[in-house]
Amino acid sequence: MTIIRQEDFISSIADALQYISYFHPVDFIEAMKSAYEQEESTAAKDAIAQILVNSRMCALGHRPICQDTGIVTIFLNIGMDIRWDADIGVEDMVNRAVSRAYLLPENVLRASIVSDPAGNRKNTGDNTPAVIHTRLVPGNKVEVLVAAKGGGSENKAKFAVLNPSDNIVDWVLNTVSELGAGWCPPGILSIGIGGTAEKAMLLAKQAMMEPINIQQLIKQGASNTIDALRLELYEKVNALGIGAQGLGGLVTVLDVKILDYPTHAASMPVAMIPNCAATRHAHFFLDGSGPARLEPPDLDRWPKIEWDPSHARKVNIDAISADDIHDWKPGETLLLSGHLLTGRDAAHKKIATLLEQGEPLPEGLDFHNRFIYYVGPVDPVGDEVVGPAGPTTATRMDKFTDIMLSKTGLLGMIGKAERGPEAIAAIKKYRSIYLIATGGAAYLVAKAIRSSRVVAFAELGMEAVYEFEVRDMPVTVAVDSDGHSVHQSAPLEWRQRIGKIEVPLPQK
Repeated sequence: MTIIRQEDFISSIADALQYISYFHPVDFIEAMKSAYEQEESTAAKDAIAQILVNSRMCALGHRPICQDTGIVTIFLNIGMDIRWDADIGVEDMVNRAVSRAYLLPENVLRASIVSDPAGNRKNTGDNTPAVIHTRLVPGNKVEVLVAAKGGGSENKAKFAVLNPSDNIVDWVLNTVSELGAGWCPPGILSIGIGGTAEKAMLLAKQAMMEPINIQQLIKQGASNTIDALRLELYEKVNALGIGAQGLGGLVTVLDVKILDYPTHAASMPVAMIPNCAATRHAHFFLDGSGPARLEPPDLDRWPKIEWDPSHARKVNIDAISADDIHDWKPGETLLLSGHLLTGRDAAHKKIATLLEQGEPLPEGLDFHNRFIYYVGPVDPVGDEVVGPAGPTTATRMDKFTDIMLSKTGLLGMIGKAERGPEAIAAIKKYRSIYLIATGGAAYLVAKAIRSSRVVAFAELGMEAVYEFEVRDMPVTVAVDSDGHSVHQSAPLEWRQRIGKIEVPLPQK
């Protein structure tokens, strides 16, 4: 009988979580390289280059690919012929592994999990608990699938119970059109079909961990219904023209994964979960011989792309006025230098409450004529001033945009993905500006940050307000001071260029 020791199980999962924090799967890198070579949109190609450069930097430096180091999901297939040498339960062992991995001093990972989700949302401090799915199966091994899923893409998960006569392709295309860029394309669409509501979602989550193989499928052709559906969706989703970071282009998805399951004759449950440019998962077995060891990938498989920002306009944000931003155009690349403030959901809520109550902001917190960066950085290690610090999804701050622009003198905002109608209206009204940094290039962005200090709300941890001094921080103009959005115009332009599909993009 196979004996699985507690420490072997814990250390294997902890090591895997560290591994996937800085190593992309090689199949993902090869698919991104192909996307880079194929892409014709200058802005999208630039974003893909940043993601690939960031990936290589993280692989070499053993630092997180993305500042959002994810919610941990574990799939366990436990052989019925094994015996545990352990004094705690399986879920407790998994969570001990998560805590160990996320608190490792050499590569601290961001704790993003909050308890009491409908109440005070207090950070658990070590990214526990994980989401764990366990099956008992024949055999004498333990199979482990480990993933760390970022909140931006997870928030875009969708589910519907279609009628059996409905068209799945139509639902997917209309849904993807409405997702926006908050899931950080290009990435993978993972779809579950059948079963019940919860089974369809589980199938979608499982499917995203399968290898990227759409190019092989294109060459060999479909042999069943699911193959044919994958091929049709791959072509038609890319024909939407959404492109990398929603900037318009030829490549929106790298692959479409589908798992199905028998379902009730009256039902057709369909779940879709996008997986972002920070694709992170690992697969290993334990057979009683000791902990699992994941071999580092061959870095020669990473393309040696040099990201060239020489075409960008350099801007000193410490010496600009409101008038200076009015000639910045959607799609234009800027390199920012100077001082900016940070803030995301929790900080915005506190600020808005103070402003609505007529209370002053904390001493030293002054947004007048300044930029705010929507970010929750990873803690620094070694001689870093800040850990990986990529942008968070800006739409979550839309409801705060009007009060921030009208009450604080804020000049502009930096985040990722599109802004909704409410935020765009406020940007146009106050002649503000919205810029995006590349989601999935967190370590690259962090290298532009030269100093960091907490300014307010230190109790919020990674959601505190920091002041960053940046030098040549790369951003793209997403919404100009007249309210023109690149996320509206560019995908429409590229969808028309590609000319294969009639699905309208939503009016954001």
